[in-house]
Amino acid sequence: MTESLPLTEERNPSSAGLDLASTEQVLAVINAEDARVAAAVKDQIPQIARALDAIVDRWDRGGRLFYCGAGTSGRLGVLDAAECPPTFGTPPDRVMGVIAGGAGALLRSVEGAEDSPATAREDLLQRGLCGQDALVGIAASGRTPYVLGAVEHAAATGAATVGLSCNPGSPLERAADYPITPEVGPEVVTGSTRMKSGTAQKLVLNMISTGLMVRTGCVLGNLMVNVQVKNAKLADRAERIVGEVCGCDLDTARAALGAAGLNVRLAILMLKRRLNRTQAESLLQRYGDNLRRALEASHD
Repeated sequence: MTESLPLTEERNPSSAGLDLASTEQVLAVINAEDARVAAAVKDQIPQIARALDAIVDRWDRGGRLFYCGAGTSGRLGVLDAAECPPTFGTPPDRVMGVIAGGAGALLRSVEGAEDSPATAREDLLQRGLCGQDALVGIAASGRTPYVLGAVEHAAATGAATVGLSCNPGSPLERAADYPITPEVGPEVVTGSTRMKSGTAQKLVLNMISTGLMVRTGCVLGNLMVNVQVKNAKLADRAERIVGEVCGCDLDTARAALGAAGLNVRLAILMLKRRLNRTQAESLLQRYGDNLRRALEASHD
């Protein structure tokens, strides 16, 4: 019996004559297919929400978030993990991207790396994944052996497992505690899952990491109050955030940031609650580094 092709490997009738089309027609076909991605992700919001709640629960208990994938999927996971420390101030080992083939696979394809479940287990053992953590396995087809091995190992430790694929009924969808399966349909170029599938994965990963940081107090309103002031652009952003939250001019915000050691949350607390740095640090720690809770706490 012939195994049926995953949806991500089927031919797309909308692009069947792609090589005969004009430049504008090629781009129009790609754009029309891309327009389907957001709707496919929207249909998965209930599933994404359940997965996010499980990740938040582990995070609040000191757990970590792992992304695991191969090829494009692995690179997207590494990218999302790498953005968390500068944007939200997370420690570098709190959100981790694991890619088949290691760091070298970020720039060049490492042939065969995705075919080994055992290698995934070894990679996760090296990073100490445990039952307190959560793992998001990412594979467009939903059948990449490396990712399935990662999910199997994570489940055996008691970690929460999320399966992000674009192929309904896949082994990954069946294996994960929390499957997320945006159905984007066949790719414009058959099997090129860096296209619609990759876009869908990127959108979902953005939702997971941003939702996690919102739920755990790294965002106040829609402001990045945990932003790390590492360059001139981020210094300017930090000053504007402090000024907006505190209703003060930029000179006052800049001075408060200096007194707070460039910590945006401390600067806000110092201005809003009229505290010195030590008092602000104590208050923030008391409320689990959640700025809103610290701001809304009754005065002692």
